[in-house]
Amino acid sequence: MKAVVITNPGGPEVLQVQEVEEPAVGDNEVLIQVEASALNRADTIQRKGLYPPPKGASPYPGLECSGKIIAVGKSVTRWKVGDQVCALLSGGGYAEKVVVPDGQLLPIPEGVSVRDAASFPEVACTVWSTIFMMSRLSSGETLLIHGGSSGIGTFAIQIAKHLGIRVFVTAGTEEKLAACKNLGADVCINYKSEDFVARVMEETGGNGVDVILDNVGGPYLQKNLESLAIDGRLFIIGFMGGVVTQVNLSCLLAKRLTIQAAGLRNRSLENKAKIVAEVEKHVWPAIAAGKVKPIVHETFPLSEAADAHRMMESSAHIGKILLIP
Repeated sequence: MKAVVITNPGGPEVLQVQEVEEPAVGDNEVLIQVEASALNRADTIQRKGLYPPPKGASPYPGLECSGKIIAVGKSVTRWKVGDQVCALLSGGGYAEKVVVPDGQLLPIPEGVSVRDAASFPEVACTVWSTIFMMSRLSSGETLLIHGGSSGIGTFAIQIAKHLGIRVFVTAGTEEKLAACKNLGADVCINYKSEDFVARVMEETGGNGVDVILDNVGGPYLQKNLESLAIDGRLFIIGFMGGVVTQVNLSCLLAKRLTIQAAGLRNRSLENKAKIVAEVEKHVWPAIAAGKVKPIVHETFPLSEAADAHRMMESSAHIGKILLIP
């Protein structure tokens, strides 16, 4: 089969399509003929040699995909050959075929094409497991999303609005802010021209927001703490701005704040299966009802994975970028 191989750690040019061995299917796994895979920021970090796959995972990039099951392990009961599915992966999505544990599969949501369904597993599992399962964001609360126009951001806006949450976003261009507003964001802040702390405080009557979903890290830590309300929760899912900072912790005590951070890739199979089951139960009905739509910016053939990575690293996209074998 063909797969995108990281030939050496480096820039996008190190991604090359090569003929590789087909993966073996374990007892609790299925083999998917990939219809589409979606890019995630983590793929670009793996390409640079800074985010190795977990032990036993595919060496090829790709953390989510959609397609058709073409083989099932002997212990698999729910799924059968011919089922159309999308899946959360530990790697290997940039390929014609990929093996997936059966607990990480989801049916194609009603009303969504098989191809577009590839845009959901990683963002849905990330957003649901962090700000909902761990930070317990609930109806009537307020949420600030940094990078509102990203794949994570565009999904988080929609599911939060569907669940009765007031949504604030930051983004760096008027086009991106307009896209966020069209998806339902209530307050859209251009972080290049506005102080987001001041705007958050102005819009909340000086109270701050209940939950923040942050992919920037170090440079935003102090500002995030200042933007939170009493009993506020900060959830960090990325460090695009860096990992080191100096911070005044006094407001943690004064406002009873919580800081959490987590990724998906290195979680246990049991933990991932639990998250996927929660997503199917709580998120999939919202997609089927048309309340959450796939936001796909552009689609590239597998052979142009390098160009897809260049687009992601330029941050010019709004929503998800797909790869088609």
